[in-house]
Amino acid sequence: MTLHPTTVTLLLLLFWLSVGWVFYGYIGYPLLLALLRSFRRLAVQRAPMTPSLSVIVAVHNGARSIRAKLDNLLEQDYPADLVQVIVADDASTDGTAEIAAEYAGQGVRLVSLARRGGKEWAQRAAMGHVTGEIVAFTDVGTLMARNGLSMIVESFADPSVGCVSSTDRFMDNEGRPAAEGLYVRYEMLLRRMEMDVNSLVGLSGSFFAARRAHVPEFSDRMCSDFCTLFASVRAGLRGVADERAYGYYTNIANPAGEFGRKVRTVLRGLTAFFAAHDLLNPLRHPLFSWQFLSHKFVRWTVPFALIGALGASAALALTGSLFFVVIFGIQVAAYLFALLSEASPRLAVGALGRVVHYFVIVNVSIVVAWMRYLGGERVVTWNPSAR
Repeated sequence: MTLHPTTVTLLLLLFWLSVGWVFYGYIGYPLLLALLRSFRRLAVQRAPMTPSLSVIVAVHNGARSIRAKLDNLLEQDYPADLVQVIVADDASTDGTAEIAAEYAGQGVRLVSLARRGGKEWAQRAAMGHVTGEIVAFTDVGTLMARNGLSMIVESFADPSVGCVSSTDRFMDNEGRPAAEGLYVRYEMLLRRMEMDVNSLVGLSGSFFAARRAHVPEFSDRMCSDFCTLFASVRAGLRGVADERAYGYYTNIANPAGEFGRKVRTVLRGLTAFFAAHDLLNPLRHPLFSWQFLSHKFVRWTVPFALIGALGASAALALTGSLFFVVIFGIQVAAYLFALLSEASPRLAVGALGRVVHYFVIVNVSIVVAWMRYLGGERVVTWNPSAR
């Protein structure tokens, strides 16, 4: 097939721009962070401290996990007289509230919502009962080491820190790193570099903490972890992560349901991104605006670059170019493999197979999230993934 030279030029431009966009999103941005970190490195001045601490567990239908979660919190090595544990029950119908009420004698406070409003709605209700100087938010399905609370609080000894994220530890049911585990480790490396040069761009929603004075009034349409970080940045503070404060969680029990969780996560992230347009002003937030755009917006537009690269390489392959025939074939093979392994997970064997599968499915979920966002959909309530 013969194409007009101008058409070939435009297709080549589309292909390489698309490839460059994907490269920047996953490799170029981390490389620039590494370069910047070589001459700008902000340490976190951590020190043992025991300020009063309130821990909020927002839960909806978590009867299977709430006992283990509360036992885990009550076994922490943090001084018991300085810890307030609040269970914010988002109108559960499976007996979660009744189980939590059994812990009243151990100092656990139950805040029950009469109607379901979503995670942030529950957290906002719980904030009305908070007494601690520091507030920690943690999911019912996330457990922590015995010193988890002690570790996450130490970063607040640094006056420049407004909020602190835990470090995710994702394992499969046999205790082995899973595909998402590899992805999480990549994200943790990225976060480490981001906080070294300035601030985190996102907190681990499953376990994070903030100074009470900088916890905003949560919107029921935006993730509380995003809102908390944004409030700190607007106050001239930064978000950091502590690699010693682990949040342990396992593979989900229903992979099909997990795709929906990914879609909802991106959908809420897009909502937060476009609502925080003031943080994209490079004159007020020169480093953070660049980080925010690179880590979030570029990543969330990678699927469209992948589509551009696929379409351009397909058209160029028709010209007889061996290079583009091979490139197009590799892309098609990767996408077919991901779809087949989604239908039959046993096909995703080996680290490379699991990563290819995860990468493709994540980007498909991003496309679905964009479609829903542009269609006006916003997520309020949530159904935690069974693990």
